[in-house]
Amino acid sequence: MRQTMLSLALLFTLGAAAQTRTEIREFNLAGPYAVATPQAFDTVDVQGRKFDDKSLLDALALTSPVTTTYGGQLIPSLQDQRSVGVLSFHLNNQDYLKGKIEVKGPKNYKLFIDDKPVSGTDLSLAPEHHTIALKFLAEPRDTDSLQVSIDAKTAVEYTLSNRHPYTMHNAFDGRRPRQMRLSPDGQYLVMAWQTTERDGKTRWDYELRETRKGQLLRVLPGNVEWLPTSNAYLEEETTDGHRILYKVEPLTGLRTRFAYDIPEGSYTVSPTEDYLIIQSQEEGPKEDPGVFEVTEMDDRQPGWRERGYLCRYDIATGLQQRITFGSKGEYLLDITPDGQRLLIATSRSRLEKRPTTVSDYLLMDARTLQTDTLFAGAEFLGGAQFSPDGRQLLITGTPEAFDRVGCQLPESVTPSMTENELFLYDIATKEVSPLTKDFDPSINGRPYWSAADGQIYFNTEDRDYEHVYSLNPKTGRITPLPLTGDCVYSFDLAAHAPVLAYWSCKTMEPVSAYVYDLKTKKQQQYFDGRTLIRDIDLPHYEDYNFTNSRGDTVYGRFYAPKDYDPAKKYPLLVYYYGGCAPVGRYFDTTYSPVYWTSLGYCAYIVEPSGATGFGQEWASRHVNTAGHGPAEDIIEGTRQLCKDKPFIDSTKIGCMGASYGGFMTMYLQTVTDLFAAAVSHAGIANHTSYWGEGYWGYNYSEVSMANSYPWSHRQLFVDQSPLFNADKIHTPLLLLHGNADTNVPLIESLQMFTALKLLGREVALVEVEGQNHHILDYQKREKWIQTQMAWFARWLKDDPTWWEALYPKKHL
Repeated sequence: MRQTMLSLALLFTLGAAAQTRTEIREFNLAGPYAVATPQAFDTVDVQGRKFDDKSLLDALALTSPVTTTYGGQLIPSLQDQRSVGVLSFHLNNQDYLKGKIEVKGPKNYKLFIDDKPVSGTDLSLAPEHHTIALKFLAEPRDTDSLQVSIDAKTAVEYTLSNRHPYTMHNAFDGRRPRQMRLSPDGQYLVMAWQTTERDGKTRWDYELRETRKGQLLRVLPGNVEWLPTSNAYLEEETTDGHRILYKVEPLTGLRTRFAYDIPEGSYTVSPTEDYLIIQSQEEGPKEDPGVFEVTEMDDRQPGWRERGYLCRYDIATGLQQRITFGSKGEYLLDITPDGQRLLIATSRSRLEKRPTTVSDYLLMDARTLQTDTLFAGAEFLGGAQFSPDGRQLLITGTPEAFDRVGCQLPESVTPSMTENELFLYDIATKEVSPLTKDFDPSINGRPYWSAADGQIYFNTEDRDYEHVYSLNPKTGRITPLPLTGDCVYSFDLAAHAPVLAYWSCKTMEPVSAYVYDLKTKKQQQYFDGRTLIRDIDLPHYEDYNFTNSRGDTVYGRFYAPKDYDPAKKYPLLVYYYGGCAPVGRYFDTTYSPVYWTSLGYCAYIVEPSGATGFGQEWASRHVNTAGHGPAEDIIEGTRQLCKDKPFIDSTKIGCMGASYGGFMTMYLQTVTDLFAAAVSHAGIANHTSYWGEGYWGYNYSEVSMANSYPWSHRQLFVDQSPLFNADKIHTPLLLLHGNADTNVPLIESLQMFTALKLLGREVALVEVEGQNHHILDYQKREKWIQTQMAWFARWLKDDPTWWEALYPKKHL
């Protein structure tokens, strides 16, 4: 009996370890190319080493062009000369591939996986597009055999085509436009490019182009600034400790010195180009580094005690003088077109009342420094700029600005502080006019008031799109611009010409760059983002909107693997907004539904209530709800999607989010059993601890918990905090956190981790060393993304291989 049991155990072990062998029978071939052994004038080199034939392999690069497809059983060779070549193929593995690779036959070869040399036979490949290459050295008429095989749990599918599903590296690697800035007359353009290599190395390049035909005029040594009126740009250099600005003519490249020995700090050139305003910084009082007082909440932030002040530098004389002085700090908002007046702001804390930060807006004579106060203790205001005639101000602010003159909502409803509106302020009459009160999209970024046509141009969060609009300040008419793309990242407007440069992406295309003539309506493309995905197989995509139980339309998007089979079942990943902004239609993004489909998942991006860009009322649902409402939208949308798409496996649904989305992930698990796995990055577990601990915790609570506090609204701060409902969580939960996060401190994940560990629930905590709220380090970000996907593979695909490769079992 005992022997029978041992035999059964042995059979089980052998079965569990059984591998399937895949013979690689075809390769891409580069070469073979003739090589010769160097002429030897001695038997050893200067290091005392004998010549090694394998060094001849270095004669050919892995990236050498493919010459043919090879399927022979012998090493490719030349008739009468030694030769080198590269045999290669690709793997597109959806799941973690663990096995062995074996090369038999060639005497001299080197094996590479994704351009990195490998030794041994063990194969451990994360889901990705992999290139396996074999460099070989062949003798004349070589008779060495060629056999390459892979042993793995299942048969391996290989390909000779470089086409592949979208990977995480496709989102970050390559060359992309990052900035476009036009000369004042719109004739020239400075473009900034960022290029990221597979190993994370990044470089920036700057180009000067002519806008009409896109002709490259020159490569610039670094970033430059256009002068506000002249068609010339400024280059900055530091020589012997002196900071110098040079004026450069774009057509000829002629350089002349513009300003010498200017103070440290950022600078703004006056529209008349005869002086600079320098934004300088001075240090605040120092404390004993061992035992010190914290004066208020923001005093924990590095550099908070520093204060900004303004200096004026005269171009003709080089005279420098400080023009503002005080303890609160001042910064420049704008200069009138005639250069006569400065718009200056200063802000201060007022902790007893929401908003806890208020601002003073001041009008200063640029020569005499005489100052008038426009607003004292202004609430809910943002940036401001002069009209082209200098008589009015264009101001951004929340719906509560100027005593709610731009608010659509009744007094009983508190609008979101992250929803932005435009206001017009007449300096002489002090009248305020709301410009976008009845316009649902939220203002996004800095608007431009054109001196060329008098129109105001601004970007928006327009539901989950980002569109640019023009506004006629005389009639109030708002018109969308016919720009290309679903998300305009940013745009620049020529100061004195109707020319606009912008870069944008489509839902299923990376970022492209354009110049648009506002007068002729003609457009020129400067970069086509489709070149970044020419070898990429894209998934199925469609908009997916539904009507919730409250009768609202909830918008969203649905993705499925390319050529998905409706007869099969697919796991689903659900993602939703963090902060308050909607999940935009960005193609290249850290949380990429296109990438998730390449791993065999369907994906659902849902825009629940509380997001900006859908109107003031929709955004206000983020306020004083602590997740209630948005969570119901997510749950209802996911259930409805599963009914409409029966090929989704409703027992294998995962969800994830970051920041507020991380909180939402934890909160969802306390109110539903819909999800089979969940990932929370930098999530808030305890509203009370976050409110008092994060650098901006109390500021964010002004948005999410307006006029509510832990001592007055226990229902929000305690009863709806995931930590106080941890016993209701039964979903396997991964907690991810940068351990240098100053926005949502690590303690938020630690508290939930402790609770679930004590409850005996499935939970994992992964810290990212030295990273703040966003994971920016290339290598750490790569593993961070892999960690998310490995967790879902473990629970939604019942495959722990990837997870255990990243985090091997520990016998503790």
